[in-house]
Amino acid sequence: MSPTSGNKTKLSALTLAALGVVFGDIGTSPLYTIKEVFSVGTHPVPLNEANMFGILSLIVWALIMVVSVKYVAFIMRADNRGEGGIMALLALASRQAEGDKKMQHTIMLLGILGACMFYADGMITPAISVLSAVEGFEVAAPVLHPLIIPVTLVVLFILFWAQSKGTALVGAFFGPIMIAWFGTLTVLGIHGISQYPAILHALNPIYAVHFFQISPWIAFVALGAVVLAVTGAEALYADMGHFGRFPIRLAWFGFVLPALIINYFGQGALVLLDPEAIKNPFYLLAPEWLLYPLIVLATLAAVIASQAVITGAYSVSRQALQLGYLPRMHVEHTSESQEGQIYMPRVNWGLMIAVMVLVLSFKSSGNLAAAYGLAVTGDMIITSLLAGIVFHHIWGWSKLRTGMLIGMFLTIDVAFFSANVLKIPDGGWVPLIIGIFIFTLMLTWKTGRSMLYEHLKDESMELDSFIEAIGQHPPTRVPGSALFMTPNPDGVPHAMLHNLKHNKVLHEKVINLTVKFLDFPHTNQEERVEVEVLPHEFYRVTVRYGFKDEPDLPRDLELCASKGLVLDPMDTSFFVGKEILIPQEDAAMAFWRKKIFIGLFRSAETITNQFKLPPNRVVELGSQVTF
Repeated sequence: MSPTSGNKTKLSALTLAALGVVFGDIGTSPLYTIKEVFSVGTHPVPLNEANMFGILSLIVWALIMVVSVKYVAFIMRADNRGEGGIMALLALASRQAEGDKKMQHTIMLLGILGACMFYADGMITPAISVLSAVEGFEVAAPVLHPLIIPVTLVVLFILFWAQSKGTALVGAFFGPIMIAWFGTLTVLGIHGISQYPAILHALNPIYAVHFFQISPWIAFVALGAVVLAVTGAEALYADMGHFGRFPIRLAWFGFVLPALIINYFGQGALVLLDPEAIKNPFYLLAPEWLLYPLIVLATLAAVIASQAVITGAYSVSRQALQLGYLPRMHVEHTSESQEGQIYMPRVNWGLMIAVMVLVLSFKSSGNLAAAYGLAVTGDMIITSLLAGIVFHHIWGWSKLRTGMLIGMFLTIDVAFFSANVLKIPDGGWVPLIIGIFIFTLMLTWKTGRSMLYEHLKDESMELDSFIEAIGQHPPTRVPGSALFMTPNPDGVPHAMLHNLKHNKVLHEKVINLTVKFLDFPHTNQEERVEVEVLPHEFYRVTVRYGFKDEPDLPRDLELCASKGLVLDPMDTSFFVGKEILIPQEDAAMAFWRKKIFIGLFRSAETITNQFKLPPNRVVELGSQVTF
């Protein structure tokens, strides 16, 4: 096989995989978007030809401007060593604000808020996608209506239960299923368009402009439902590191975008010919004999859409905890060959409970649509703001060029967001409550962690002075190596002081070990470990990980041998400080937030598990800390 053939085969495989993972969310939007625009609700759009043409034109140009131009053409170029997503963008933007604490704080708040919006979206997406797919039973046989909620809950439970088994096996079927899904969307859409070819005039953006000119308020309100067509756009950027830019772009322009537009226009044609079809235009577009297979296919597509969001939640959570925005959590690797395939039990079951509560509370995709959109549009605004920092500071764009492009993006984002604000009384409050809750937890953890670090740093002795004192009054040195883990490489770890105070000895080799997580995805072996030789057999070792690296200290400490520090795994002990936190009232942080921080601190995964330390070589030395 020639290199060119090999490259084409690899590109085809990556494009198929991207089709299966990246486009599930945006690909299931036809299940509910048109229905929600015209459905009887708090802000329905009157059903007539002018409004339908205006809505379809808005949908087409929203897909082009938000997905094709903003995300595919520009945002996907703002990668952090090949990785995308809100946390990668946050890390890029933060790097440009070094030395400016106010700017760094603002960027940090934006990043946390963006992550919170992602989590809120991640809770609503599985609920609305699976529920809207299963609602096809009501179209096929109205008598099956009572089964919709139970079947939805069963599908969701199986989905979340299967996460611990890994997605590799199921993932092999995702691509072919999504090809069948988008193929079906295309065929059904062509059938609908053939009945009313004039619907294609709505491709002209002038119909969207006229819609706003003739009915400005109705058009503005309609944006709250039109945005449902672009939900999932952020997945293109978030999953870029898995597949690369080109396969995602190829799948989008070559298959997904045409299929979506054709299906939306087919639904529009059907509804104009038969206004009664607005109750569920997606399923009514299909012939009766195809309904049950279509329900099964739609449910599988909804599961894939949900899988992408769940996987994304794991990825964002791991990045957030390694960048210091979340407490340590247990991470399981479900694939020996693919590092990115992880499972986080706490995130998984928390998401499942939240999704099921949403299904039981809202009971239909129509009700859930009111809650959908606010989180997505909020995330879009934050992405645009952070991207502006990257465009100007990293790409070197002028303020005028950056301002014009970001201004265009923000005009669209803010318009969608403002329209969704109208949904707050009808369910839009849900992502707000979820976002505020997670924002409080993340900001409290980040702030409390910084306060604790500064408190311990202020109380610690300088390492150089300590080593000098040891040289003047040497204690008993026992065989072996002792690694004292500390976030402060220049201070004496509390565990070292406790060990010397109570045991009256030091090991032959004493290593001050600091682990740092950097603001880019991966580190290579050359930059992973740094060893500094200090007097009297003391060493300062720094191990660096990217925010997507898998921490494994025993493995990476072997790299010290090439830098002059040989460690025998069977003769090395890891000393870890275990602080018991006691809160005190002061102006630094509200007392209730300190209590939350202590609760998170206690629930955090142990350092032994996080860094894969051998449990029989770990010594924990506790101390009380008042802060």
